Amino acid sequence: MAKKRPQPKGHQPKGAQPQVTDGEIPVVGAREPCPCGSGRRYKACHGRTAAHAVTELVQRPFEGLPGECDWVALRELVPAATVPLTLKGGLPDGVPSVTLATVLPMAWPALRREDGSVLLGLQNDTSTGDLGRDLADTLQRALTAEPGTPVAARRVEADGPRLVDLLDTDSAFEPVVHTGFEFWIPESEDTVNSSPEIAASLERANAAAIPTVKLTGVDAAYWCETPEKNHLRWVMPHAEEKLLDALARLHAAGLSSLGEGTRLVGSFRAHGLMVPVWDLPTGVTAEDVEKPAAELAERLATALASDAPLTAEERRARGGLTNRQVTLS
Repeated sequence: MAKKRPQPKGHQPKGAQPQVTDGEIPVVGAREPCPCGSGRRYKACHGRTAAHAVTELVQRPFEGLPGECDWVALRELVPAATVPLTLKGGLPDGVPSVTLATVLPMAWPALRREDGSVLLGLQNDTSTGDLGRDLADTLQRALTAEPGTPVAARRVEADGPRLVDLLDTDSAFEPVVHTGFEFWIPESEDTVNSSPEIAASLERANAAAIPTVKLTGVDAAYWCETPEKNHLRWVMPHAEEKLLDALARLHAAGLSSLGEGTRLVGSFRAHGLMVPVWDLPTGVTAEDVEKPAAELAERLATALASDAPLTAEERRARGGLTNRQVTLS
């Protein structure tokens, strides 16, 4: 006779359900019967409400943090960058620094280095959909991890702190864009002396990285070079409808480009913000678009201040921009 397999911790025998206590509905598996007794699966009953609540939190996960637009850019656009982070109340004993990094070796969520410093990865898959909460949980675990160890991913509780609760919101957020991922290796080491896994991961990451430069004259605008053409991708903090109107005004007036051969080709949404994109001819560098971008920022500020109804031509321009929108997150 076959032996019964031991059940995992927290397993509910078939037919048994967690009990509703004090009017609260316990969390169960998505396909299990909802504890409320409706007869429906949890995911189609109270699980739907819980999922909706998490989704609402995630619309702008970096809202309230300094440099929200740059947070979005580093999450979605920039291959290799780092930013020093300042914690509320200062650093814990034994942690000399905390640094945000776009990507870490082997896609680790975080790493506590041998010297106690912490690297927090930004471009990782998250478990709940609430990126701000997932990153906060990873950061807290990294601060207490053993030096020299990575921090693994895990599912995060819905009532944990978020990044805005842990970081000093009065501190500046100043990304440093790198040409490669050599920042993975501490200055006291070299690639040859690092682990073979990290060395191989570094080689693959460097080979895939698209050359990217942050403009200095405007906020959160990033030039990048691709084989076909270059681009400028600019994360903007303005309300979407107002920004679309302003860009339409400029586009209809022939004032939305960054110079000869450049054109505004559309935009995408990422983490609650809009990111207009310009195509640039091959050979147009980040330095070449610094002045045109600053001039465009002035024209855009004027257009944003206008409350006049859109003209027929401006409405057509707006429709074209809207049709070329995509949503990344």
